[in-house]
Amino acid sequence: MQAKRVGIILIVAGVIMMIYTGFTYITKEKVVDVGPVEITKEEKHPVQWSPIVGGLLLVGGILIVTTNKKSG
Repeated sequence: MQAKRVGIILIVAGVIMMIYTGFTYITKEKVVDVGPVEITKEEKHPVQWSPIVGGLLLVGGILIVTTNKKSG
C-alpha cells in the first residue's frame, strides 16, 4: 500500500514538472537605510529543471504502481 502511494506521488510530481519547467522567486535586500530614506533592491532567482526529470519521475512512478504486489 505504501509503495503505491509513493508511485502515485511520483506520477503527479512528474506530470507537474513536465508542465512547469521552473519558477522564479524574488528576494528584497536593504541597500541603504539613512534616516527616513530606505532603498531596497529586488533580486530575481530563477529555479529551472529539465522536463526530462519530470518524465523520469513519471516513468518511475508508473513502474512502482504497476509492479506493486497486492498484499493480503
